[in-house]
Amino acid sequence: MATLFTKIINREIPATLVYENDYVVAFRDIEPQAPVHIVIVTRAEISGLAELPDSGDHQHLLNAAKVIAEQEGLDDGYRVVINQGKNGRQTVPHLHAHLLGGALLGGFGVEGTNH
Repeated sequence: MATLFTKIINREIPATLVYENDYVVAFRDIEPQAPVHIVIVTRAEISGLAELPDSGDHQHLLNAAKVIAEQEGLDDGYRVVINQGKNGRQTVPHLHAHLLGGALLGGFGVEGTNH
């Protein structure tokens, strides 16, 4: 069964796309935790960081975060978050990263950045 993110990638669910290439798709989060909150998902349906294959082109997730941060003008800094598993508050079983910025961000361990 396709994940929510796969449905966004396949254009079955609408999203505000900000970036895409052969490896990732990025879109604005519908419940932003910062002025800029973009979700970057792998096109490959990998359930999470723990299931990431030992080899492959997975650096594209972080490369996309860098490019999008530049695109969004996050010159003062930003945060990239990857949630893994239940205790890591991952709610969508599809490898993805959250790009957060646009303001001074709070500390770690706070509610938010779920998926």
